[in-house]
Order: sequence, then C-alpha cells, then structure tokens
Amino acid sequence: MIQLRKFQQMTVWALIGLLSSWVVSCSTSNVNTATKPAASEAATIEFWTMQLQPQFTNYFQSLIATFESQNPSIKVKWVDVPWSAMENKILTAVSAKTPPDVVNLNPDFASQLAGRNAWLDLDAKVPKEVRSSYLPNIWQASTLNSKTFGIPWYLTTRLTIYNTDLLKQAGIKKPPATYAEIAQAAQQIKDKTGKYAFFATFVPQDSGEVLESFVQMGVTLINAEGKAGFNSPQGKAAFQYWVDLYKKGLLPKESLTQGHRHAIDLYQSGETAFLASGPEFLKTISNNAPKIAQASAIAPQITGDTGKKNVAVMNIVIPRATKYPDAAVKFALFVTNDENQLAFAKAANVLPSTIKSLADSYFKEVPNNASTVEKGRIISAQQMQQAEVLTPKIKDFKLLQKAIYENLQAAMLGEKTVDKAVEDAAQQWDNR
Repeated sequence: MIQLRKFQQMTVWALIGLLSSWVVSCSTSNVNTATKPAASEAATIEFWTMQLQPQFTNYFQSLIATFESQNPSIKVKWVDVPWSAMENKILTAVSAKTPPDVVNLNPDFASQLAGRNAWLDLDAKVPKEVRSSYLPNIWQASTLNSKTFGIPWYLTTRLTIYNTDLLKQAGIKKPPATYAEIAQAAQQIKDKTGKYAFFATFVPQDSGEVLESFVQMGVTLINAEGKAGFNSPQGKAAFQYWVDLYKKGLLPKESLTQGHRHAIDLYQSGETAFLASGPEFLKTISNNAPKIAQASAIAPQITGDTGKKNVAVMNIVIPRATKYPDAAVKFALFVTNDENQLAFAKAANVLPSTIKSLADSYFKEVPNNASTVEKGRIISAQQMQQAEVLTPKIKDFKLLQKAIYENLQAAMLGEKTVDKAVEDAAQQWDNR
C-alpha cells in the first residue's frame, strides 16, 4: 500500500548545502545549462517514482508504452525509488547535475529546492489553458514566489473514521464536525464509557496534524515577513484548546511521546472513538480488528471555523539540468492528464488533481450496498472544494513544528502558562 498521507519532510541539509553551491552560479531564468543533444538524437528521459513497484508495475508499463507509441522520438526509463532513499538520491543527483528528467515528489520537499532554482519554471512551459485544467488550490501548492515548479498528480485527504458502538454508548447521535464539537464529545465519551474520543500527537518529529488544526482554527502560522504569526489571539486560543483537553484528561498521556501510528493502534483496540485518517486504513483495521471495522463508519474531516480541509499532494517536477525539457514536460503532462489521472486514481484508491477527472461519476456515485471505503471515496472527493495544503511551504518547517510542539507540551504539563508558551515559541522561531 502506498503511503500517501504522511510523506516525511526532507532534512538532509548537508546535501542541500552542496546543491546551493551549484545553484548560486545558475541564473533564475529557464535556460538549461546542460549540453543540448543534437536535434536528430532520440530523447531517453528518466522518470523517478516513489515506491510504486510492484503494486503498480503493470499500470506504469502500459502508461509508458502508450506514451512511447504516441511519441516515437521519446523513450522513457522508469526508476522506482524507495521512500526512505528518495531524499538522498534526488539531492545527490541534483547537486551532481545528473538528475532524472521527471521526478515524483511532493510540494513540501520540492519547494525547498525550488527556492534554489533546482526545477524548471513551468509557467513558461505549460500553457494557461492546460494549467486551468487542474484544481486551482492544488496547482497553487506547487508554486513559490509566484512561479510554478511542479505539476499536481494524485491527492489524499483525511476523513473521520468513527466507532458507531462507542458513540451509541455515549449517547452521541451524529459525529462531530468541528474541533469545538469534538471537545464536547470527548467529555461525554469519557464520562459515559471511560474511553478517549481521539488521539493527537505532539511529538515534534511526527505528524503535522496539530499545526494544521491551528490553521483550521484561523491561526496564521507565518506572516508575510516570515516571522511568527501565531502570537495572536487566535494562536493563544488554539494553544488553550489543546491544553484544556490534556489537562481535563481527555487526551491520552502518551500524546506527548507517541506518534500517529499509536492513533491507529488505539482505534483498533477500541480505546478511541475517532481516527483522523484516509479510508485506505479501513482495510488495515479490517485485517487487524474485524469487529472494530464492522462498527466503523466515515464522516468528513474535522475542521475549525474556517471550514478548511487538509489535502496531501503528490506532484511531478522537472530538474533544470534535464537535457530534454520539452520531452520531460510532455511526459509529465501525459502522466497527469484527465484520462491517466482517473485511471491511476481508480487503481490506487486516491484522488485526481484535474477538474474533469474529479467530476467523473466514479467520485459521485456508489451502489446502495457500497462498502465504507467506497463511501469514503465520495466524501473525500467532496472535500476537494475546500481542500488545500494547510501548512506553509518553507525550508525550516520542522523547526516551526518543533518550536510550537515543545512549548505546547510545556503548557500542557503546567510548566508554562499558555501566554508564555506562545511567546516563547514565537521567539524560538523568530530567533532561529
């Protein structure tokens, strides 16, 4: 199963330092510094994906064969890279000026190298009418300083998986839709069943879900100057929200020490009523805890007053050092066109990023006897109207998360007041 929801932030800054020494000498234009091949030379482009073999080998072999038959002067060499190896491999290849021609990354990591001119500027390569075929919010996720560095590919968005038996025991008739409602439900579930409503992790190296909740509650994490924007009434209210839940005993104590994987374990064991995750995890739950899976249903993602919903984006980027920029762009647009996005979404149980493919009946209609996973697909697609990448595309994102999480933990443990925790987190970020 491809791990779509939680692609870890890349942090190999020593290699990025090597890359910086290269890009300093490069202009910010779209001029390719690599030696141009002869006009008559056939283009063989190298395409890197992340851990999509062997599950999707047949899909990509067929995709590439179709592309090559339509473009006989272009050959495609497909290389699948393990998740754990991609950060080192792409940083090394780019800094050595020997990158692949087309690369499957995500906006968070790709934006870190986009600021160093590693990728082709696609605004000059992709016509406006083609750009407009993608979901606007999703296209925006692969832009930096008003320049496009990536083409959107496949998407996932969180849903709320909930245990109907626990809600019934607690006297809750419908699942909560907002953070305010889930806080009320948490107290009711604890009082009636002794269980927890949900698990959230405050481990700095793990999930950014809590930071996303800040944005959904109306918090500006980083202002226009790059300084802490969360030292505000909204930021203090978000800190207070999580502190109150913890101090009231409505969050498991291991929230401070365990990562997101523990959330799945607790839900599977019947100790929590809600799990924020993708519908693909229902298959895991079904295998590990059939009774819990049988009692599970799906609702839209919990959000704040803003109504914003999270989305995880996978995109395709093209290194500036490619020898074949036009062929690379043509292949990237082929991989992500309406027809191929729809086919891959069906094969991989993900969402497409083009308007036409998302409008397909596959994302709107399910049979009366539809499974929970099939129903989840419809809810996920509906969320795309409000979905966006909630956290900022910045090089030091993990430092921001660390500053907020560590000070939030201190407030939860009573070591600091909320005001002091917010102030210290802001100073830690601004003085990094």
